[in-house]
Parts: sequence; structure tokens; C-alpha cells
Amino acid sequence: MEVQELTKKELLIEGSLNQKPITADITYLNNGIAKPIILFAHGFKGFKDWGPWFLLSEKAALEGFCFLKFNFSYNGVTPENLNEITDKEAFGYNNFSREIEDIDRLLTYLELTLSKEIQNLDLNRIYLIGHSRGGGISIIKAAEDARIKKLATWASVHDFASRFTEAELTYWKTHGVVYVKNSRTGEDYPMYYQFAEDFSRNGDRFLIARAMEKVWQPMLIIHGTNDETVNINAAFQLHQWKPESKLFILNKANHTFGARHPHMDKNLPQDLELALEKTLTFFND
Repeated sequence: MEVQELTKKELLIEGSLNQKPITADITYLNNGIAKPIILFAHGFKGFKDWGPWFLLSEKAALEGFCFLKFNFSYNGVTPENLNEITDKEAFGYNNFSREIEDIDRLLTYLELTLSKEIQNLDLNRIYLIGHSRGGGISIIKAAEDARIKKLATWASVHDFASRFTEAELTYWKTHGVVYVKNSRTGEDYPMYYQFAEDFSRNGDRFLIARAMEKVWQPMLIIHGTNDETVNINAAFQLHQWKPESKLFILNKANHTFGARHPHMDKNLPQDLELALEKTLTFFND
């Protein structure tokens, strides 16, 4: 049996406000056959090289896709260290507008630059996977951009507006910063008040319920019943807003479908493998 060799290309793309770069990589079979492109958007406190995401790239590529995973430009990961969040100031100045703009810049980069370097890219079949907060961002971007042809959300949030109480917002505004803890490392990451200001300025644009009304693309919603971070009711609500979407519930799966960082196994966790399998089947339909 012929062994198929994968090609992986590291990418450095101009990011939001031309200040921080988007680091990304694309994995594919270099066999001259045009392939659909999957963009993978990580969640809050996540990054493209977290846990077993690299195995997603390889498995999707072997199934005939070009898999492009990326870091949001202000997620706190730097080109010098892709395996941890080390730029806490950048993390503190991230916001939804920057993340949506980053996906836009990626799509434009695919069209104008990468498609000239890689002959395998089918720009008419660009698909988007968003995990957790990246799911909410992906819904908003899909609603705004016809270049995205299919959408899959994994353990996605359904609402950004109710994440903070009025008391928390008052404290945040008064002190200018709040801190969120990384439970894995024990570190505290700053979030500056500009995040709340960005949300306030954009009003309806960041309402996922409103965005769902405009999502015309076929959509797959995957969620685990034991999600400790985003309650499974979020998936039911998304499906209610778009009844024609496909809903797949993973019994007893947690927020990351069994994945952890770092990932030391050569195989995907069973729940994550099933989520990927369902997603690739959906994209191929």
C-alpha cells in the first residue's frame, strides 16, 4: 500500500491593526488534486498547537482536505513560542472585533497569496470550524461572509452578551482590568476594559442570536453532554435558532472532547475523533 506523504506549511500573516501577526499552518496531501479548505478557530485561552489539534490537521488532510489552523493575532501566543500563551499584554488587548478581522484577513490571504503558492486549494469550498468562543466568532463571521460555504461549531457558546454581570462590568471599568486564571498553569491573564468597550460599540453585531438569522450556510452543531465550560443547552439554543442545522450530541463528552494539553498520544481521544469524523462527513456531503 502506497504511503501518502503530508505537506505542512507554516504561515505568518499580517494580523489585526498590522501590529501582531497571525501564526498559522496548513496541512495537505500534495497530489495535485484540488481540495476543500478547513479553517479551524480555537477558543478562549486556546491556540492552534494546543493538545491534539495537530492530529486533526493530519487526519483531515489524509481524508482529502487542506486543514488550516491558526492563532488569533492577539491570543497571546508568539511566533517564538507556539506552545504556550506568553504575551499576556497581547492577550489583554484581544477582543471580538480583532478575532473577526483575523478570519477576514485569513480568507483574503487564501485568495490573494496562498492560492498562488499551493495549487491544491479549492477556494469555492472553504469551510469553518469554531471551538468554544471560536464557535461564536465563527457564527458571526459566517453570517457576514459568503466565502465561507459550510460551518461547524464544536462546544460553541450561544451568547456573548450575558458573560458579565453589571457589578462585574462596574468593577472592570473602575479598575481598567480583570484577570482570568488558566486552570492548567495557574497563571492569571489580564483582560483590559477595552474588551467591554469593543463589545458595547458593536451592539447587535455581536449578538449570536441575530447572527444566526443570517447564517445561510449548512451548519453542524456538535456538543458534549458533560461539557463543564459551556452548558449543552447552548447547542439546543443554536439548533432552535436554525432548525435546519444538524445537531450531534456526544454522550458524556466534555468541553474539549477528551483532549488535554500537552497531548502525548499518537491517537485522538475517542470523542474528538468522532467529532472530527462527523464534521468531515458533513463537509463532504
